[in-house]
Amino acid sequence: MVESLQLVVITGMSGAGKTVAMQSFEDMGYFCMDNMPPSLLPKFWDIVRESGKLTKIALVIDLRSRAFFDDLLPALDSIDNTSFVTTKILFLDASDEELVSRYKETRRTHPLATNGRIIEGIKKERALLEGIKGRAQKIIDTTDLSPRKLREEIQEDFMSKDTETFRVELVSFGFKYGLPIDADVVMDVRFLPNPHYIDNLRPMTGQDRPVYDYVMQQPETELFYKKFVDLLDLILPGYKKEGKTSVTIAIGCTGGKHRSVALVERIGRKIKSDEYPTHITHRDKDKSKESVNRS
Repeated sequence: MVESLQLVVITGMSGAGKTVAMQSFEDMGYFCMDNMPPSLLPKFWDIVRESGKLTKIALVIDLRSRAFFDDLLPALDSIDNTSFVTTKILFLDASDEELVSRYKETRRTHPLATNGRIIEGIKKERALLEGIKGRAQKIIDTTDLSPRKLREEIQEDFMSKDTETFRVELVSFGFKYGLPIDADVVMDVRFLPNPHYIDNLRPMTGQDRPVYDYVMQQPETELFYKKFVDLLDLILPGYKKEGKTSVTIAIGCTGGKHRSVALVERIGRKIKSDEYPTHITHRDKDKSKESVNRS
């Protein structure tokens, strides 16, 4: 059984940014559910408590579940009476004019104005949400906020120190097996001297010290490494500032076994930090072994 759980209830006006908010919490490692009927909340919480597998949960609850919405405050009260959970309500709001504009832009129907004007539905919703808004620990007015700014504000208030909101994926690969389809940046290092043509190095990979040293001792490698690290120093802060949660950097050689592997290992050690959590994958390092085993 877990000792402490964090529950965030995301609610507020329809069209005020709850989808963006839920995506932000997912990026911060929260288990997220959308449109849960409040009456099911106590039972759901019992399951969570007994499983002990979740510590951070965000639930979007709004007037799409209107038939159950009156149950929300009593359900939250019952949870708050337990000692193992910390609950917070995040309420998203926006001006009537902005909400009307957003509905016009998306051509969606307001959930409370199926047979009337959008503004009428907004006014009804605002009145119905008055009680839950008064209980909210955090209210964000998204009238003048872009999705990126909304994410930044949510992260500032809810992100724990150990949460990874941006990470670097470093991938080595072989061009003979195709490009990684998820790569944001692709570098070709086939211009470097190839250990494949040295008999005693051919069976090894770039993770083996003899191959690694051979690749790094080449003057071309050192020049490339310095210039590429300079490039990363420029682009990584930009990717992070733009709100990306990850960037995938792929470095390829012919077979993805020697040169690209060695460089990914060295670059990974260089950039890995608290600011840039880094994960290394060698996609094709063992492909030649697999081919031999199948033959």
